Amino acid sequence: MPVSIAWSTPGAALLATSAAVDGGFATAVAAFIISAIMVIVAGLWRPLGNAVARIPAPLANAMLAGVLLGLCLAPVRAVAVDPASGLAIFVVWALVARVRPLLAVPAAVLVALALLVLVVDLPAIEIGSVMPAPVFVMPNFGLAALGLAIPLFIVTMASQNIPGIAVLNVNGYRPAPGPLFTATGLFSLVTAPFGAHAVNLAAITAALCAGKDAHPDPERRYWAAIMAGVFYIVFGLFAGAATALVSAAPPVLIEAVAGLALLGAFGGAVMGAVAEERDRQAAIVTFIVTASGLTFAGVSGAFWGLIAGGAIYWLSRAGKAGKGAT
Repeated sequence: MPVSIAWSTPGAALLATSAAVDGGFATAVAAFIISAIMVIVAGLWRPLGNAVARIPAPLANAMLAGVLLGLCLAPVRAVAVDPASGLAIFVVWALVARVRPLLAVPAAVLVALALLVLVVDLPAIEIGSVMPAPVFVMPNFGLAALGLAIPLFIVTMASQNIPGIAVLNVNGYRPAPGPLFTATGLFSLVTAPFGAHAVNLAAITAALCAGKDAHPDPERRYWAAIMAGVFYIVFGLFAGAATALVSAAPPVLIEAVAGLALLGAFGGAVMGAVAEERDRQAAIVTFIVTASGLTFAGVSGAFWGLIAGGAIYWLSRAGKAGKGAT
């Protein structure tokens, strides 16, 4: 199966916007460890896995579409901000897609890289340490660490692990959630002392790897997840150079390529969300709440979209059941 593993982007956002904790980064590392242990326990607790597996397909599709909408709008924004570069990326993608759809996104990436070379002043970039070395940090456990670990755990589960399972389900894959949660929790536990805040299931990357654009044969799409992992490692080993280049580049170029790569996944999610008329209202509510970018209590809109849409979904069925009983 194309199970994709990444890091918790919402978790990083939570940490970036949180106030400094007593004890500094050592306390944060302790929070990473506690959060990892909580993820492991969640994976071993069967009711949670069963609950994730029972998420209705229309709501999962609607949630995925809401998550992807912002990125899929990026090519349009790129044309508005930088017409020449945005149109060059879009035209090459469209022309190659007519001949070899699987090569359309790689062609767009090559165009974006060429534009980066022309736009970015490479000699002026401060690359720093091209090959960063891992540094062990002694954790500082306490109430402050626990106070940071709990929201990090909730955000990672609600905004990464649960949507990651939903994306796989939408594309026809039905892995047992518990073992995946446990495995990512174990990796988080190993990497936490070196400053990694969370290892978890990917959501957007999973949409790329599990969809038809990765390979026409569903049984061959796991190679997309493998190659994604390989490139994550390469970028990790050369994090200094990669971060400096991406930071110096116009964001619209990077986002435009990502948006084009996700159009197929977005279209499939929308079709799956509204296919059943009786579930359409619940799916639309899920989509709107998710796409709104709502963040409440540190948890992203993907989770709240599922909650809101799930409420409409179950209320509609409860109402129909009541009418049937009378």
